[in-house]
Amino acid sequence: MKAAREPDAVARLWRHAAGARGLLGIIAAGMVLDLALEAGMPLALKFLIDQAVLGGDPGLLVAITAGLGGAALVVVAMKFARDYGVARISAQVLSGLRTDLFSQLQRLSHEFHARHSVGGLLNHFSGNLAAVERAVAEAIPVGLLPTLEAVVSAVVLFSLEWRLAALAVVVWPLSLVGPALLAARATRASRDRRGEEARLLAVVQENLLAQTLVRALTLGETVERARFEVRNRSLTLRSVRSSFLSSLGERSGGVTILLLQILVLGLGAWMASRHRITVGTLAAFQTVLLNVSNSLACVTQYYPTAISAAGALRQMQELFAERPKVDELAAADGLGSFAGMIEFRNVGFSYASAPSAEAKAALDQVNIEIAHGERVALVGPSGSGKSTVLNLLLRFYDPQSGEVLIDGRPLRTIRVASFRSQIGVVFQESFLFNTTLRENIRLGRMEATDAEVEEAARAAEIHDFIRGLPEGYDTLAGERGGALSGGQRQRVALARALVRNPAILVLDEATSALDPGTEAAIQATLQRVTLGRTLILVTHRLNQAPACDRVLVFDQGHLVEQGAHSSLLAAGGLYARLWRKQSGFVVSPQGDYAEISPDHLTTLPILSQVPQGLRTEVVRWFVTERHPAGHVVCREGDPGDRFYVIARGRVEVIRSQTEGPELCLKVLDDGDYFGEIALLTHSPRTATIRTRTDCVLMSLGRDQFEALLHRFPELHAAVAGVSRARLDELARNPHLHAS
Repeated sequence: MKAAREPDAVARLWRHAAGARGLLGIIAAGMVLDLALEAGMPLALKFLIDQAVLGGDPGLLVAITAGLGGAALVVVAMKFARDYGVARISAQVLSGLRTDLFSQLQRLSHEFHARHSVGGLLNHFSGNLAAVERAVAEAIPVGLLPTLEAVVSAVVLFSLEWRLAALAVVVWPLSLVGPALLAARATRASRDRRGEEARLLAVVQENLLAQTLVRALTLGETVERARFEVRNRSLTLRSVRSSFLSSLGERSGGVTILLLQILVLGLGAWMASRHRITVGTLAAFQTVLLNVSNSLACVTQYYPTAISAAGALRQMQELFAERPKVDELAAADGLGSFAGMIEFRNVGFSYASAPSAEAKAALDQVNIEIAHGERVALVGPSGSGKSTVLNLLLRFYDPQSGEVLIDGRPLRTIRVASFRSQIGVVFQESFLFNTTLRENIRLGRMEATDAEVEEAARAAEIHDFIRGLPEGYDTLAGERGGALSGGQRQRVALARALVRNPAILVLDEATSALDPGTEAAIQATLQRVTLGRTLILVTHRLNQAPACDRVLVFDQGHLVEQGAHSSLLAAGGLYARLWRKQSGFVVSPQGDYAEISPDHLTTLPILSQVPQGLRTEVVRWFVTERHPAGHVVCREGDPGDRFYVIARGRVEVIRSQTEGPELCLKVLDDGDYFGEIALLTHSPRTATIRTRTDCVLMSLGRDQFEALLHRFPELHAAVAGVSRARLDELARNPHLHAS
């Protein structure tokens, strides 16, 4: 069945205006009276001059003057009514268009929001709607009414003197040539300006959201200001071009109208001097011609406004033309209570818009079965595909091959709202809205009573804290939940998930950004509240995996291992390697101190040959460093004087480029290390390391490392071998650089 054609933006404007037919009638009546008075005034002027003044008829003078005065009062009253109607309809049209935009953003899929900046989307509600609002508000008084006045006045001109009127009619079209020739270029320029406005707004919005990072790295007057200035200069140039082209179109029409007025005045005066027309006719004709000129001037002045609105409407139409990548089938129906199995059958998926042989698959022929009530952990290196499993399960995306099934039914055949109503989700970043804590929890299930909200808070072990606040549950969470600590936000988010009484609870790195003490406390809560529910835990940190019934291990889009924690350790595969990498540390509850176990040194290539009797001494040489999220640990080009091991947290390895944005080479997390090449070769850092989360790092300085080599010369050969092997690896795979 062919989908209904999406109405264009102008049709949307008319649809929202058509609902106020009574106001449209008032506006139309006001315009008719206005036009009648505009047409009657010049004719009355002719009679006043030729018959009342020159003809000496005072009675006619009084009658015409009184009639015009009464008509003017009626027209003024109708103008007030018309202006009110225009204001009401303008507000109604903008309100409807605003609702259409917001509704469209809610319908579009996760994929759309992933490829569009928030600033660009917000520009529809600011710059674009402002341009449309001005055009709608001025459409009748500055656009339509002057056009009709020009048409009516043209009829009056022919009734007064057809020869002069014919001359005017021949010349008038020339006033439209300039605007017509410039229209397309001016529209493109206006559209380009609005696109640049959106990009500038995106830079400002990103800067405001990242103020903690900007201030911590003192980027405000350097990098961020430079980014802003680039966009600001580009917007300035585009604004100049857009405004100039719009004004040029307006002025080109005005010049023609001015020349016409001079021509008609000279020719009409000559005809009056030869008694071919009366003085009254000349005065009336010139008055009407001035009215026409003013009307056409209004229309040409409206031209830039209309051009700007056309560019804005075209941008909005592009948004309205977008279609969700995840559609709900017309035949889709509800899911009953989940009681069977979640299945992935030969699922393949790529985030590339057009999958090809070269595009890397996020998931490749993945088969999963998760039974009702089972507790499953999804683990693996960064980018292995575990988060993609959640995206498909929550139906943010649909698989490109294979199927996701719930209780034996393809997920596509189930209403999205029906399935998601049985899922509670807690993400790594627990976004809270700037409303009360009660309403933040109730967002999980809007019909929840106050008692149910509080019961969910008790289950999440945040009830006592909330009750202890001065405003209790009516306390505002603050912007993005900023009034609470990270652990408190996570507990509120958990309560929001639990108030749904979900059959399936999904935790996506839900505790990875917390300090060890808070994480341990929340994990204890999770162990209790997830009993009897299906638990799907996505995590790069493996300390929660032993409590799960089964662990699914992903690597490069493939499910490479699965089984219980103990059996996977015994198998000695990827999971066992990840476990050994992460299990060699003890971090204090506050995260301010860490220790590395002596045996863990054997997993670090440059220290793997340290004699067993010396390892205890070597681990004491490591210094604990704590870095907040967004902190630069070391910069590309800095001296390579320290070797780092990540005891807890996640960092990104960044390489600058001569053109374009910086390039993220890889992400490192618990147990990974960096800086060994610079330490071994005395070379500058080859990349910048920036923390993604709060991090606890352990570092070893060059002085201690060289002292170790001095004490044990036999280590030289082993270290030299590690250095050569590492450099060879980097030569083969430059993307592996880790400074």
